[in-house]
Amino acid sequence: MKKLGFGMMRLPLIDKEDPKSVDIEQVKEMVDLFISKGFTYFDTAYMYHNHESEKVVAKVLTSRYNRDEYLLASKLPTMFLTKEEDNRRIFEEQLAKCNVSYFDYYLLHNLSVDNYAKAEKYNSFAFCKEMLKEGKIKHLGFSFHGLASSLDEILKKHHEDIEFVQLQINYIDWESSNVESRLCYETVKKYNKKIIVMEPVKGGTLVNIPEAAKKVFLDYDNKMSIPSWAIRFAASLDDVMVVLSGMSNLEQLKDNISYMQDFKPLTVKEREMVLNCANIINESILIPCTACNYCTEKCPKNINIPEYFRLYNSARRNLNKNYQKPKEEYKNLTIDFGLASSCIKCKQCEKMCPQHLAITKYLEDVASIFE
Repeated sequence: MKKLGFGMMRLPLIDKEDPKSVDIEQVKEMVDLFISKGFTYFDTAYMYHNHESEKVVAKVLTSRYNRDEYLLASKLPTMFLTKEEDNRRIFEEQLAKCNVSYFDYYLLHNLSVDNYAKAEKYNSFAFCKEMLKEGKIKHLGFSFHGLASSLDEILKKHHEDIEFVQLQINYIDWESSNVESRLCYETVKKYNKKIIVMEPVKGGTLVNIPEAAKKVFLDYDNKMSIPSWAIRFAASLDDVMVVLSGMSNLEQLKDNISYMQDFKPLTVKEREMVLNCANIINESILIPCTACNYCTEKCPKNINIPEYFRLYNSARRNLNKNYQKPKEEYKNLTIDFGLASSCIKCKQCEKMCPQHLAITKYLEDVASIFE
């Protein structure tokens, strides 16, 4: 397959405050262009777009194309399992929502320490292997957000059960001690498994980069977009099968297609340049949130954590210390969402966070400048 995958996690919205308000007509146009250019891989999950993404897949893709014209991936939400029977109940619900009889690729979703314990407790690997035998799954893997040592434990036990692993890989996390992109990549390579890349632009962080890093890229080649370097960095790695991009509008899709249709790996010189830019960017990052929204799923105070972090980052990068514009945006958001200071430190958000952020501490920082 071509190395660009369509991530159905950050789709265009009609109302940016409502993750269910997906712009179906625009997504149809995006899907049509994607397939017309020879790309086939689509990735969704149970909770994306507040549990709407799989329904969107049925509207924009599976009801409009023959089953052999695309490859569809979804994920078993290990974080929502409460008993063994949930495996089958959720899986059959997903097939129905996506309007398919099988998934080409199926993953146990986000095997953090806690979620992996649930998958083991409720025999999720065994269930998925059963679905493989029944032909309802064609290729089985898991997605992982965590440290390489934990990943190695999972693969040591289950390497014979799975074909691939989905990892967060991008150039600013490559040497990160928090994400360990390189070490996780090398761990999967050790077990000779294929790799799917998620978060290649880290939730948009690698689109709006500091001017110093942007200048390096544009001086080298001003025809290449800034995010192209991030996606090509990930796609250039050995054994990477596909790189997922959560494209939020038609223009992003067109840009990705422009350099991924006839993909050319980074040269040695280009790779060194990208990693040098990672150092520049990392020095400027305050809260490295990717806006995946996992943290908001069970927040008892309905705090819009990703948006508050975005505003905080924007404010702190601005040399004008009165923070007037982000303060106004924050005030408008708190009409519908809880204040940052309303956090009760239950830390459910921190258990869900793929980036392992100290969210409750960061919310204190948000409150200190916006309240």
